[in-house]
Amino acid sequence: MSERTSVPRTRRHAGREPVVIDDDATLHAMGYPRKLTRRFQAFDNFAISFTIINILSGIFSSFGFGMNAGGPRILVFGWIGVSVMVLFIGAAMAEVASAYPTSGALYFSAGKLAKRHHGAWSWYTGWLNFVGQVGGTAATGYAAATFIQAFLALQWPSYEPTVHQTVLITALIIAVQGLANTYTVRLVAVLNRISVWWLLIGLVVIVGALVAGPHEHRPASFATHFVNNTGFSNGLYGGMLGLLVTSWTFTGFDGSFHMSEETVRATVNAPRGITRSIGYSAVTGLILILALVYSIGDYGKVAGSSAPPVQILIDGLGMGTAKALLLIVIGAMLFCGLANLTSNTRQIFAFSRDGAMPGSRWWHSVSPRTRTPVKAVWLAVACSLVLVLPGWWSHTAFTAIVSVNVVGLFLAYAVPIFLRLRLGAEFRPGPWHLGRWSKPIGALAVVWILLSSVLFMLPQASPITVDSFNYAPIALAAVLVVATVWWFATARRRFRGPVSYGRPDEVAAMDLV
Repeated sequence: MSERTSVPRTRRHAGREPVVIDDDATLHAMGYPRKLTRRFQAFDNFAISFTIINILSGIFSSFGFGMNAGGPRILVFGWIGVSVMVLFIGAAMAEVASAYPTSGALYFSAGKLAKRHHGAWSWYTGWLNFVGQVGGTAATGYAAATFIQAFLALQWPSYEPTVHQTVLITALIIAVQGLANTYTVRLVAVLNRISVWWLLIGLVVIVGALVAGPHEHRPASFATHFVNNTGFSNGLYGGMLGLLVTSWTFTGFDGSFHMSEETVRATVNAPRGITRSIGYSAVTGLILILALVYSIGDYGKVAGSSAPPVQILIDGLGMGTAKALLLIVIGAMLFCGLANLTSNTRQIFAFSRDGAMPGSRWWHSVSPRTRTPVKAVWLAVACSLVLVLPGWWSHTAFTAIVSVNVVGLFLAYAVPIFLRLRLGAEFRPGPWHLGRWSKPIGALAVVWILLSSVLFMLPQASPITVDSFNYAPIALAAVLVVATVWWFATARRRFRGPVSYGRPDEVAAMDLV
């Protein structure tokens, strides 16, 4: 990776004098006026993706699945291997983000990088990204509600969690996060900063407690222990399913890309935000996984519990300490949901700006008071609540939506990376780029995305019944069918991909002061 920046706010091209990096000029050159306030510094941009990835939320939510699909061997070494592949994806995306630092992010760059059918590439990328983003907001809120109920059950044993209560708590969480994005926008930026320290300090506290608290720890060789409780006789298949633990955790790092129009020196700070959030999450996540793995007591008891990481805390540290640490995890999930909704809103704002959504004129309007797309906030809230509703009747249906969230996001990540590879030497990189490593890293990124997407859609438990069936392929197919019918019915005649509002001098005159 290379960042050819000679002095602050400049970039240097071979044989030329340094050119000032002017954020507004970059945006104007892409045909857009400035409507959002640039209040995000480099750390803020990093914080949004680091918070959405959220190792505490991701690992605590999916650790139990990994215990049964590969066990410690896959949890530890799968985390290392998949983290490297995700870093390749992030680096390839960061290169694109440096060239096209807009809120439209993936769908905008797909439309610009396509040699032909710009509108179609942009359309499908945008809708995959939209569905993935909304699913992420819904899934994070649902996970937080689940762990809140687990805490309530520990605190008051007479409390009995139900799926209906989980849905209602999820709705309350998402609504409050919507209010925060509406009325306390500056506070949201502050909370994103706080969330980084909450995650890091929380990690130190939890890992420290797991190192010092339990009377016994597993031997070093336990990291190679393999378990296959998926019901499938093929151990390789069971272990491959366990790789999903890491993939589940590493979603949402496109948040830094979506916040480009609100980030200072976005052509450099947005790609840095993407790669740094992945790198720091990979290292800190591995530390947490090792702490949990080596603190497992009775493996069968823990793996069979409703919340295995919580059971590890109870067995090793006692009920009081476990409840205190669980509050740290719940706080991390709430921070994650808030950041996810913020990123989701910016994607809706940009997609609507180019006329790709019903009622686009509403969703890309900006509040004159907060300089943020408030109507887009509540569209994101409403769509997330719709996705949560199936949890009222069926947990399996909601799990399918969570899977679509991940598959939708990663397929949306793959499209601009693939198109950038196909463009070859015609691609004009920004100041942050991969140089000669661009093609091999991009190719590996696309291959891994396709492989992991297939894994997410395969059966994840045997025997395959109505309750254990993976509905993700059906749900994803439904989304693609709707997008395709809509495209051929009306959209292809009116949507040509990212639009330009005029020449740089013309759109500059449209800037909101």
